[in-house]
Amino acid sequence: MTQSAWRRYAEWPLLVASVVFLVAYSIEVIENFPDSRSAVFDWVIWTTWILFIIDFIANLVLAERRMRWLLQNLHEVVILALPVLRPLRLLRLFALLRLMRSFAANALRGRVVTYAIGGAILLTYAGALGTLDAEQDAPGSNIRNIGDSLWWAVATLTTVGYGDYYPVTLVGRCVAVGLMIGGIALLGIVTAAIASWLVEQMGTRADDLETEAELATKAELTRVSEHLDRLMVLVEKQNAILAMPERQAHATPGT
Repeated sequence: MTQSAWRRYAEWPLLVASVVFLVAYSIEVIENFPDSRSAVFDWVIWTTWILFIIDFIANLVLAERRMRWLLQNLHEVVILALPVLRPLRLLRLFALLRLMRSFAANALRGRVVTYAIGGAILLTYAGALGTLDAEQDAPGSNIRNIGDSLWWAVATLTTVGYGDYYPVTLVGRCVAVGLMIGGIALLGIVTAAIASWLVEQMGTRADDLETEAELATKAELTRVSEHLDRLMVLVEKQNAILAMPERQAHATPGT
């Protein structure tokens, strides 16, 4: 089996596993269950985690250039190796964006905007969950529920940063850095897409105006040409009329 074939077969199972992980992780974090009640959710999370590890190993074994593939996917190694970064595993949900292609415009800009919006939603929610997981039981923390965490994540991702909520733990601050970087990147993507659209609209309008000007010029030239043709006909008729007495004068002596 090739790596591309494995990815085709594993895409939907991993997508389902990602959604299951998202639900289990969300319930566990938002409800803040004690250890005695969170065993089921931990079992679901670690089961999906094993599936992700199997997928990583399979991709590595099936890759044509294993070392090159490994170097290009070192972030996967970090995510799989450090349970503290488990919110990053939610990035698997970006596969959902592939299902949105049929609803996106055919142009590249439409797909980019679609992915940017979907990515922003996923990144915000994953960041909010990760921060809440780290902050809700930390001493001195002011992020205690999902509402506060989502508000903070949106303010951070959009680079507004009101400062009413802020992380105090190392993990929370690491998530904040990721959201800041992601927010800047998404802002650049959206700005570039809007600028591209404006340039295209202005270019289309300029082309339309140029086409209209060309058509108007051609129409005016056609009218001028018609007037010239009629004028030439009149001139020829006038010359014919003026030449008639002359021909008659030459013809009279010979009669």
